Amino acid sequence: MEKASKQKRYFTSESVTEGHPDKVCDQIADAILDDIFTEDPSARVAVEVCATTGMVMVFGEVSTSHYCDIPGIVRGVVKDIGYDDSSLGFDYKTCAVLSSLDEQSPDIARGVDEASDYVGCDEIDKLGAGDQGMMFGCATDETPELMPLPIMLAHALTRRLTEARKSGEVPWLRPDGKAQVTVEYVDGEPKRVDVVVVSAQHSDDVDRQDLENTIIEKVIKKAIPAKWLDKKTKFYINPTGRFVIGGPAGDSGVTGRKIIVDTYGGYCPHGGGALSGKDPTKVDRSGTYMARYVCKNLVAAGICRRVELQVAYAIGRARPVSVYVDTFGTGVVDDSTVAKIVSEVFDLRPRAIIRRLRLNRPVYRETANYGHFGRAEFSWEKTDRVEELKAALAKYTL
Repeated sequence: MEKASKQKRYFTSESVTEGHPDKVCDQIADAILDDIFTEDPSARVAVEVCATTGMVMVFGEVSTSHYCDIPGIVRGVVKDIGYDDSSLGFDYKTCAVLSSLDEQSPDIARGVDEASDYVGCDEIDKLGAGDQGMMFGCATDETPELMPLPIMLAHALTRRLTEARKSGEVPWLRPDGKAQVTVEYVDGEPKRVDVVVVSAQHSDDVDRQDLENTIIEKVIKKAIPAKWLDKKTKFYINPTGRFVIGGPAGDSGVTGRKIIVDTYGGYCPHGGGALSGKDPTKVDRSGTYMARYVCKNLVAAGICRRVELQVAYAIGRARPVSVYVDTFGTGVVDDSTVAKIVSEVFDLRPRAIIRRLRLNRPVYRETANYGHFGRAEFSWEKTDRVEELKAALAKYTL
């Protein structure tokens, strides 16, 4: 009898550094949210930011009692990132800061302040979702963080680029940069890294060969564990040959354009809503965090090895309109039963999510770099519902 051939597949994810123009904008938006939440945790915030050569614009809707020094926050973030010299084409001292902020629309506020399905019995029902939409979460046992391997390795690379730059270990690195990792899967299990792409902004005087060697030895090999690399792994370093002009001077940046970097690297679907700059009444943010929390706890409880969750809301209503679960055949019970367990254990109403994950706190700027998930410092990464899930599962498996 012939042995079945092994099925190979390749999956790629990318990450970007904190100096990438879109990430500059995400960090500014979340720094503004954090500043407001230090004094007014019930504020409504929906801030967008765009950046280009010599200019940052902040716009959106904010309802708060707190005075927010927008220019000071913008310049502080830009400085922290490392844009501190005019020779970079963008720096905190000389960039113009424009702002145009209005209050939240009263038509939206009325449905958030008092949900249309609120009947006066349960206070948690009173807060309605700040918008309609569908949010996705996922978890998989292929990494200790219960995250997909490609995005975790891509984030490790961009973190390492920033560390090497800020520490002075690689003095010719500049703030902008990107990384991309292709992982080879055999019969659904990650086996090796097939391709690594790194694009790193650099000073004008660095030798091309020195740049390649340094990135391979001091970035890639320090960020990616040796067990994933082999002689067949391909490295593509600054494929255009030159990356001197970068950051907002090279490309304009806008909030919300790196939502795949922010989440799972394309490993699961995305509802389309961005995360940064939004307070947690916006289910684009809080619903996405809760979906991850649910999925991670399901995998940690041994109910499945891989899971994807979709939760959908209508604006102004507290209770989700649908919950969808897919365990890709890895569940110990069928998916409809897993969905019932999720509904029994987790409260997916916005106010319940905010309370459970403690989202009315200034924790958001840290989320804006290197992914919102797979990082133990965030409340939605806790696996503190495992025992409840196991107890709920037992009712269906006796």
